[in-house]
Amino acid sequence: MRFNSLLLFIFLISSSIYQTNAQTISSIIIDSTTQKPIPYVTVQWSTKKGAITNEEGRFSILLEENSKETDTLFISCMGYESIARPLSTFNKAAIYMSPSAIELKEVLVSNKNYTADEIIDLVNDNIEENYNFDLTKKRLFFRRSSFQRMLKSDFSLKKSTIKELNRKFLDSIINTIPENNSYYTEILGDLYGDYDEERQKLNLIKASELYDKNMELDFAKVEEKFNDILKKNIKTDSYFKIKSGLFGTKLDSDEIFEEDVDSTDVAAVNKQLAETKKFEEERKKNFSNYRRKTLGEIYNNLPITEDTDLNFLKNSGRYEFTLQEFTYLGDDAVYVIDFKPKRSEDYRGRLYINADDFALIQADYNNVKSIKTFNLLGFSSNQYLSNGKIIFSKGNDSKYELRYFESENGMKMGVDRPLKIIELNKVVKGKNKQNELSGNIDFALRNIDKNEVVIFESEPISEANFDSFKEKKDILPTYLPAYSAEFWSGYNIIEPNQAIKEFTTTKEN
Repeated sequence: MRFNSLLLFIFLISSSIYQTNAQTISSIIIDSTTQKPIPYVTVQWSTKKGAITNEEGRFSILLEENSKETDTLFISCMGYESIARPLSTFNKAAIYMSPSAIELKEVLVSNKNYTADEIIDLVNDNIEENYNFDLTKKRLFFRRSSFQRMLKSDFSLKKSTIKELNRKFLDSIINTIPENNSYYTEILGDLYGDYDEERQKLNLIKASELYDKNMELDFAKVEEKFNDILKKNIKTDSYFKIKSGLFGTKLDSDEIFEEDVDSTDVAAVNKQLAETKKFEEERKKNFSNYRRKTLGEIYNNLPITEDTDLNFLKNSGRYEFTLQEFTYLGDDAVYVIDFKPKRSEDYRGRLYINADDFALIQADYNNVKSIKTFNLLGFSSNQYLSNGKIIFSKGNDSKYELRYFESENGMKMGVDRPLKIIELNKVVKGKNKQNELSGNIDFALRNIDKNEVVIFESEPISEANFDSFKEKKDILPTYLPAYSAEFWSGYNIIEPNQAIKEFTTTKEN
């Protein structure tokens, strides 16, 4: 991101500074040389709790009630001189960090002249010693940002025996599908477990979702019109055969739309209320389960685990490593090593290795080819994008734990197949075919999911603590039609980027 002087000035004066009443620090960290924001900077105070700046260099941390202005704030980032100063001295809208110029030869005076491959071997040899694989309770914030773009949407109509289901109406259905759509969901919670995705429990504290609900309402109106057309044109006791080439299925008419409940029928109303309550309970359960599953998959797929897809450590023989430079993270000497596949592996990237204990403290990676592809009988998918950033930091027990995780995954999907819907009737004698709609569907879309996780604090728990904890699963995300800074007030989160802050619905409900 580039700033001219005026934009930078406006941006800086809009940033918050240290607020003693709210016990919150919100600011932006700037490179003193380039005047650009620095992403992924670690910000901690003396209790070893803290945050990481977002991709725009911004952060906000909520201090503990007993924090004092004399407490120390620590700011560190690879390749920059660390900052350690009392909270009271951070009284400006921006915090500037100075790059540190370090040459590789400086470390070779006191360290053995290791090759890149030898360093990676030492990383693997010390994984069990360096990382905490025990059960822990982690306070974390998780944000998923999803972006969908419709690349193609077409239905070529060949035959329709229902006059209302014409080209014009089908086009109106297609037009309800947004060309671009975005969805954000955020949770704050405590994750109990280790690195096994099957040994995870999640205690949700708060959750939100941010998207344009008007798109749902537009589609609901078209769906209502479609159901009205069907009700007027299909017979009772009908069922449908849906065919797409060799594939087919059967669907009863009562599965397509439900009859309205008579408000005077107490039994029917009570039944509907019970079904609604059950649906809400399932929603809460599924929402919690899905987030827990996603977090478990993230932990299970870190490069220090056995069955990871990010196999540049575990299958290091399949990669070529190059020692690029030497730098510092705080007082720690760090090797910087680039890697790329020798043959058919998926990823390339950069690793940051502690020169004293040979722990991987940061990994940046991106795919060099499609991760997975599928193309058969008109169905296609291509996972064309996979990149991420992983940051570990030392805990109070001198073991490394995950502090920050970010991944971006992109998928292209398409369907180009014939489609035929035939109405048949169960009681009509003789030829029971009633109506037919046939044509060809040709859809293609691109979906990108971005996951961000920051772990604010972690504490060890026993097997008994883990077994005794019961997930409540009683929280659903609060719907937000536009970004609200107040919703997460009083909680530590990942600072939202400008796109999230500027998100709003297309029109009023």
